[in-house]
Amino acid sequence: MPAVVNREECVSCGTCVEECPEDAITLDDEEIAVVDADKCTECGTCVEACPSEAIKVE
Repeated sequence: MPAVVNREECVSCGTCVEECPEDAITLDDEEIAVVDADKCTECGTCVEACPSEAIKVE
């Protein structure tokens, strides 16, 4: 299962976008992180990088 972003916890910092090695994360119009499930490899880099712990990989 690809990474999932808790929209209420995301602080729109963009760290996950910068750190994702697969370029699978973008910020939407509200500046909330969105994961492209087709690109996500479940590596967990975004989980470790997120300062607000808003991203989970299950």
